[in-house]
Amino acid sequence: MTYSLRVADLPASERPRERLVAEGKSHLSTAELLAILLGTGQGPGKLSAVGLGDYILHRLGQNQRDPMAVLRDVSVAELTAIHGVGLAKASSILAAIELGKRVFQALPPERLPLESPEAAVAYLTPELMWEAQEHFAVLMLDIKNRPMATRVITIGTATETLAHPREIFREVIRTGSTRVIVAHNHPSGSVAPSPEDLALTRQLLQGAQVLGLPLLDHLILGGGQFTSLRQTTAIWDEYPQGV
Repeated sequence: MTYSLRVADLPASERPRERLVAEGKSHLSTAELLAILLGTGQGPGKLSAVGLGDYILHRLGQNQRDPMAVLRDVSVAELTAIHGVGLAKASSILAAIELGKRVFQALPPERLPLESPEAAVAYLTPELMWEAQEHFAVLMLDIKNRPMATRVITIGTATETLAHPREIFREVIRTGSTRVIVAHNHPSGSVAPSPEDLALTRQLLQGAQVLGLPLLDHLILGGGQFTSLRQTTAIWDEYPQGV
């Protein structure tokens, strides 16, 4: 793949920065958004920034991979292994990805209640769904089921993580929340609960009863799917939460 056209050679209507200002960010391709981050291109054949952005996506999409899925969790080493991407450009890309995640996770001025497992999963997806290691998170809610805070309690290996009820309820009490949802991801993509998942859920439900802090659900996310243990098990019948 070779490129020779520079951004400066393009008409103003086709330059990424000009297009973003004139038409809005949603009208730009992923390669054009990368081009704005990269500034000038110096990849194979002296690529333009747009060409370098396209080339990066091409390289990330090799072996039938989804380049956007790879980009979500790309590392400095993976980016700098691409000809034309130095440490500065890689740092700009990673910073933009992380900033995008944080903006997406930020609560809107009007905190909408999470009234279903689907709503909670949508809220937690940026934090958990595509992580390469297991993350165990606590989503703390107010009396109207509106999110107050999310905390990742532990990060495990590629196959397992550990979370102690003491650590979980410490965060819940500290934030002053009145209800809680716990969630973790399975990097394998299988969202079937393990025996350890079920045992921990029972422990948490018992603790929630004692503390008067209802546990609304335990969600398992992975590979674009999820499982609600409240919907798929009878454990909540064993330890009613009063909600």
